[in-house]
Amino acid sequence: MFSASEIQSIKQRFGIIGNSPLLNHAISVAMQAAPTEMTVLITGESGSGKESFSKIIHSLSTRKHGKFIAINCGAIPEGTIDSELFGHEKGSFTGAHEARKGYFEVTDGGSIFLDEIGEMPLGTQARLLRVLENGEFIKVGSSKVQKTNVRVIAATNVNLIRAVEKGKFREDLYYRLNTVPIFVPPLRERGEDMVLLFRKFTSDFSEKYGVKPISLDEDARKLLMRFPFPGNIRQLKNIAEQISLLEQERDIDAATLTRYLPTDQNRLPAISAGSGNTADQADFSEREILYKVLFDMKKDMNELKKLVLESYQSGGLNSTIINKHQDLFEDIESPVSFEDKNHQETHSSNLPLVLDSKGNSETSEDYDDDNIEDIIHEEDDNSLSLEKKEKEMIIRALRKHNNKRKYAASDLGISERTLYRKIKQYDID
Repeated sequence: MFSASEIQSIKQRFGIIGNSPLLNHAISVAMQAAPTEMTVLITGESGSGKESFSKIIHSLSTRKHGKFIAINCGAIPEGTIDSELFGHEKGSFTGAHEARKGYFEVTDGGSIFLDEIGEMPLGTQARLLRVLENGEFIKVGSSKVQKTNVRVIAATNVNLIRAVEKGKFREDLYYRLNTVPIFVPPLRERGEDMVLLFRKFTSDFSEKYGVKPISLDEDARKLLMRFPFPGNIRQLKNIAEQISLLEQERDIDAATLTRYLPTDQNRLPAISAGSGNTADQADFSEREILYKVLFDMKKDMNELKKLVLESYQSGGLNSTIINKHQDLFEDIESPVSFEDKNHQETHSSNLPLVLDSKGNSETSEDYDDDNIEDIIHEEDDNSLSLEKKEKEMIIRALRKHNNKRKYAASDLGISERTLYRKIKQYDID
């Protein structure tokens, strides 16, 4: 084991703040693994500082004079990730006007950090496994086997065991990557480190903006340490910058700090519910879409019930009622006229028009109040298709951003990788 002074020296070298036992243990494991050639898998929540550990491992290894490249697997489109990692030959696909070296060829003799490894497509996972086992790879569009000597350091914020069970990650690759596991603790489990980090960030921002440093009173410090920080260090830094820039009073109490901490309603439950183990966030992006779908669907169904009830009570589904609820008809692609027609003002217009589940229209003479309630419930059941709603939301987002997936994914609150997979799943043009 390493002494406290050796660990502290590494912290100072790489700008790591904190004295949490969990943090010190993670640094100690990284220092032990660094001189070896073992593959390392770093796990931890988003924003907890996993990339710093990859730099520690590379800098203390025998490869420290070789190249080090950090790659976010979730940020590379599925169709180009093989080319990015392994290279391609000229003419191997549309747009390949010249041959290109991949990262595994460029970093020969060095280290490569694969962040968000859980987002890597299954086909690419098979290629990566071959590199790890034999040091071999083949460029896209080539049949020639090439050799490379690269140390792989991988990181993920999802539970790869769950991903393996769901068929989203190769089991053999998981065990090959997980030779040396390093768990980076979330900020909420690091105790007094929150206050130390906050002090460091506010000191840096006071120097950047030329203002007096921020200080917290005792109640504010306790409040800071109780907050779960689902976004971890990244979220704490953002809050420190906001307070440093916006607050005139530099001595911050708990009431002032509360204004900068998100409320429970603004916090996403999938993240803040984490415990001492690595959070299972493999399906977080999809759950977030489903939350939005359910909220929108509940709102639409309530509006639909109001429309049916008003039309029944008023004696007809006339233009006044429909115009009042035009937002319910936004998704109808064919043009709809909400104008009253003179020839419709017959005796039948005094009877409410009701559609059955097959789309057939009947008048209120054929239905009593119980019938109408049954129809509403039946329509509820037929409308509760999460996949349909999810597809509609994705189509709306794509149309809104002129089919630019990056901005559509941001609007939906999911990764571009997840959006690409959903587009293929629902066969969206």
